[in-house]
Amino acid sequence: MDRRYTPRNFKARTTFFGPAPYDVALPVTQTRALVFNSPHSGRYYPERLLRLSRLDAVDLRRSEDFFVDMLFEQVTEAGAPLLKATYPRVYIDLNREPYELDQDMFHDPLPPYANCDSDRVYSGFGVIPRVVAFDMDIYKTQLRFSKEQSRIENIHKPYHHTLRDLLAKTKSMFGWAALIDCHSMPSSRQVSMLSLGRFVGRDEGDGKSNPDIVLGDRYGGSCDPALSDLIEATFRKMGYSVARNNPYAGGYCTKQYGKPSKDLHAIQIEINRALYMDEVNLEPKVPGFERLTSHLGDLVEELSGLNLGIERPLAAE
Repeated sequence: MDRRYTPRNFKARTTFFGPAPYDVALPVTQTRALVFNSPHSGRYYPERLLRLSRLDAVDLRRSEDFFVDMLFEQVTEAGAPLLKATYPRVYIDLNREPYELDQDMFHDPLPPYANCDSDRVYSGFGVIPRVVAFDMDIYKTQLRFSKEQSRIENIHKPYHHTLRDLLAKTKSMFGWAALIDCHSMPSSRQVSMLSLGRFVGRDEGDGKSNPDIVLGDRYGGSCDPALSDLIEATFRKMGYSVARNNPYAGGYCTKQYGKPSKDLHAIQIEINRALYMDEVNLEPKVPGFERLTSHLGDLVEELSGLNLGIERPLAAE
C-alpha cells in the first residue's frame, strides 16, 4: 500500500472548528474496573449539518440515544469513568469503523483503505451516515470527502484514542477492564428494525414491542459470560424483560474492545426508551427516568464484586 494513503498519514485538509469531540466524567478515585461509554447521545448539531440536510432538526434526532449520558452520569460517584459524545450519531457514528463509508455519498474518491462493503454501509449507516432511518436520506446532494473527512480525523479518532486510554489505565489498575457501552432503542420493534436499515414485514412481528433491555455481547465473544449473566440477572430481578443479541449484538465498540483473552471485556446495553422518556415529544418522563436511574445505580453496585481477571501461573524461577 502506498504509504501516502495510509490512515495514519491521510490527514484532514480542512481546519476543524467546533466543541471538543467528547467529555470525560472522571471519579475522584476510580474504584471499579468498569468504563462506561455513551457514543450516541451527543446533542451538538453543527449549523453546517442543518444546511446540508434535507431533514429538519427533529427528524435528524431520530437516531440519537436520548438522555443516555444523563441516565448513567451517576457512575462517576460510584467510582467509574464515563465517556460521552458531543456530536450526534447522525453527524459521525462513533460505533463504526473510522473509514466505514459509502462511496455513493461523495463526489470525490475515498481512500483505498475505506471499507465500502459492509452491511451497515449498504443500509446507509456508515461512520458518516447516509440515512437517519429507513428511506430517510440526510443530505440534499453528494458531499466532498476532502471536506467531511475532518469528522473522522477530529472527532472519531480522538474519541477512540481516549476510550482506549481509559481502558488501558483501568486494566493497569485492576488487572482487567470491562467496557459498558450504553445505548437506547425505540419501543417499537418495527421502528427499531427500520433504524438498522431493514424492512420489517408482518411475518417478522410487525409492530411488536422491543424488550426492556437488550444485551449485546457479540454472541458471547466480547466478554466473559459472567458479566453478561450478572447484568441480565440483575435487570430481571428488578422486573425488566431482557433479551440477548437480538436485535442488537453489539457494534464496533463492542467488537473492537472486547478481548476476553486479554482481560478486556465489552458489553452493549440497549435500553427501551419507553421506560424513561416521551418518544413523541422527546422529553424525559417522570417518574420513569428517576426510577431507571436508580436501578442503573444499583446495577453498578452489583457489578462491584465481579472479578474477571484471568489468573496466570507465575513464571518459573
